[in-house]
Formats: sequence, C-alpha cells, structure tokens
Amino acid sequence: MRWCVEVINQGSDWLGRALAWLLLVMVLLVLVVVLLRYGLDYGSIGLQESTLYLHAMTFMLGAGYTLKYDDHVRVDVFYRNFSAKTKAWVDILGFTFLLLPVCLFLFFSSWDYVIGAWRLLEGSPEPGGLPLVFILKTNLLLMPLLLLLQGISQTLINVLTLLDQPISQEKDEVMI
Repeated sequence: MRWCVEVINQGSDWLGRALAWLLLVMVLLVLVVVLLRYGLDYGSIGLQESTLYLHAMTFMLGAGYTLKYDDHVRVDVFYRNFSAKTKAWVDILGFTFLLLPVCLFLFFSSWDYVIGAWRLLEGSPEPGGLPLVFILKTNLLLMPLLLLLQGISQTLINVLTLLDQPISQEKDEVMI
C-alpha cells in the first residue's frame, strides 16, 4: 500500500513543480501580449490563446496536487476539530461517495467530446489561433484521472491512519 502512495505522490509532486514553471511562462506570455498590444498596437490571437491554454492546463492538471496537500476549498466548521481517525473516515467516505463518482462522471461524459476533437484534430476557430484545441480538450480526461489517482492515494493514506500506520505528507515549497 505504501509503495502505491509513494508512486502516486511523487508523480503529483513532479507534475505540481512542472506546472509551477508553466505559471512563470504564462505570466511572461501575458506580459508580452500586453506589451505588444499597448506598446506596439499589435495583437496576436495565438499568443492570447496560449495563455488561456497554459491557465487551463495549470488549473486542471494541478487539481490532484492541490488535493494531495489539502489546499482545495473546504468548509471545515467541524472537520478541523475532528481526531485524525475521524478525519480519515470522513475523507474515505468523501472519496467513495463524492470524488470517485464525480471523477468517473467527468471522464466518461467527456470521452466522446475529446475523441471527436482528436478525430478532427480540432483547431481554433479564430484566424491566427492555435491548431491545438484537441490537446486542450484532452485535459477534460486527464483532470479526472489525475484527481482520481490522488484520491486513491489519499484514501490509502487514510486507511493506514485507521490502522495506526500514518504517513506524513510534507509540502515541498516550489521556488521559482
């Protein structure tokens, strides 16, 4: 069980660090777009779309990393005061009855949409836009898969907590 948690968590950490660097690229691209538009009166649909693509990738592919470190939005009026074992039960039930069905629903309901985009090699409808819409839409399948994998890891960690064999998860700060 522990090796599975380690493999999934290492993958989430690697992806989280890679996405942090993509954020830097996105900020620099936005700066270029603004300088070109307002400094040189030149607009580029491709550059604008690339910032949207990077934002979507960061948000969607980073969901599992966010779940790993419990940095997602949570209304925890009661949860924060629970014991470690009660929190583990709440998280296991949350995974089983909320996260798992939502991830499966997102994956299977997006499948035909994404496959259709790949069959067409769908590109931007805008003149000068990026011809990579099919790759962007692939995030609709990757996000629930990555979130599901991290949810499995978190559930295994919670099972180990219930068995009095807890695993600590320390967050490595990403320095850019």
